[in-house]
Amino acid sequence: MVELLSWLFGQYADYSTVFIALELIAVVFGIASVLLASKTNILVFPIGLVSTAIFVYLLLKWQLFGDMFINAYYSIMSIYGWVNWTKNKDSKQDHINPTGQQEGSKKKADTNHTIQVEHLTTKDVPILAALATITIAFVALVYYFRPVINNGFRLDGATLGLHLFTWVDYTDMLTTALFLMAMWLMARRKIEHWLLWIVADAISIPLYFYKGLTFTAFQYVVFTLIAIWAYYEWQRRYRMQPHTAYA
Repeated sequence: MVELLSWLFGQYADYSTVFIALELIAVVFGIASVLLASKTNILVFPIGLVSTAIFVYLLLKWQLFGDMFINAYYSIMSIYGWVNWTKNKDSKQDHINPTGQQEGSKKKADTNHTIQVEHLTTKDVPILAALATITIAFVALVYYFRPVINNGFRLDGATLGLHLFTWVDYTDMLTTALFLMAMWLMARRKIEHWLLWIVADAISIPLYFYKGLTFTAFQYVVFTLIAIWAYYEWQRRYRMQPHTAYA
């Protein structure tokens, strides 16, 4: 038991108390944001911004640049999603049920006080493909020049080459692409974004254990479970809402 705890948390012996506290705060706010997203609560974005901003700082300090850029992107997309969801919520206030029939109180609450959700369309596919391609290329470029970055952005003494890439780097490229596509779809209120979260979160669990970020790894365990439940929750909400096209 002692050996297991040492393996899980031993790396924190070298971290400052401030860094550990910041990681825990980011994890708590991250889990809260995912729970809010599952309920289509617009507070997902301001709460999530706290988590991503902290992780940007921590990951920069730990020189985990791929993960840092993911969280920086999350922060930008959170602002975009916040605006998009706000517009959608405002546009629903004047929506009239075309059937003119009275509905149950729970259904009325879901359709009148939460965000409308949508399914993925064929128009989204080219954007997702472009986003994935650009993301993988960008992260690969960052890791290719990582020796230069770690050398204070000096070429002297830095060795470059694809042979320096590890399985962690290639996994980071994959998860980064999945996360960025999921975040864009989430901002667009697409149900299928949860499927991408499930896959990427599940891959991230062993990845963050390997990187020595145990609290973050446990966060992704919770994320995976919430994402599975949230996918079915959004499907339920879609079936209950009036099926009018929303931008």
